[in-house]
Amino acid sequence: MKILIAEDDSVSRRILEAHLAKWGYKVVAVSNGAEAWDVLRRLDAPRIAVLDWVMPKIDGPELCRRIRAATDRPFTYIIILTAKERTSDIVVALDAGADDYLTKPYHAEELHSRIGAAARIVHLHEKLEEANAKLFMMARTDGLTRIYNRAAIVERLEQEIARSQREDTPLAALMLDVDHFKRVNDRYGHLIGDKVLVEIAQRLCAECRPYDSTGRFGGEEFLVVLPGPRFEDMSSLADRIRQRVKETPIAADGQRLEVTVSTGAVWVDAGEKLGVHEVIKAADDLLYKAKENGRDRVEAARWTGT
Repeated sequence: MKILIAEDDSVSRRILEAHLAKWGYKVVAVSNGAEAWDVLRRLDAPRIAVLDWVMPKIDGPELCRRIRAATDRPFTYIIILTAKERTSDIVVALDAGADDYLTKPYHAEELHSRIGAAARIVHLHEKLEEANAKLFMMARTDGLTRIYNRAAIVERLEQEIARSQREDTPLAALMLDVDHFKRVNDRYGHLIGDKVLVEIAQRLCAECRPYDSTGRFGGEEFLVVLPGPRFEDMSSLADRIRQRVKETPIAADGQRLEVTVSTGAVWVDAGEKLGVHEVIKAADDLLYKAKENGRDRVEAARWTGT
């Protein structure tokens, strides 16, 4: 585990560093609060910080307040190290956000025990963060296809619309539907129907760019969000997806199913001001047109506002 030491006295800093290294910790040592703050804002910042109270530029309590105010960062366990002994000083440190308080001169054994307690608490936080991240992903993932679920893909579309308007760039959305999917379920059963949906989701993801977003909109419908493409790029991608689904039959429980998709593709030019429901409706209307015109085809259009 990595630990940050912020101590302006070079002798004290070297002694602290020697203790922690002997106990098996990786140490990042700095000489003032501003340097400590820079370290703690890194993506790989230490999760334990031992901060001297009195430091140049930013003192220990102020650094505690900054750390606690940065709610977008992982939890950092903070130990304030100081010669101050009054109860009022301890209260100031704890109120500023410190988790523990060690008075100079300290005993190495006590420091060792307090660092060990800090490491245990950080480990518990890491396990909780990992569990929360899994729950977050589960809440946004379609249980069958393992791509975005409806709520998550609509949210991604909202985000890309906002970015398109903020950065004055185009965007596109594809609405795809598996042709005659009810026949697949009726003839082969829902389990094979599920395998068809999973395979189509995988083919969608394989054709899309890393920064595109793919989600199951509902039933046998999929929504793909494309940030920044040219109209020609959008149309080309939509047709590649159509061909990839059609040209390779889907193998499921000894069956080789020939499946096709119909697609509505809407392209929105930079500067257009519209909402998520307008984009979805435009793509859905084009999908309906593709089905009316014989299925296994792409109907692509520029957004016209009508």
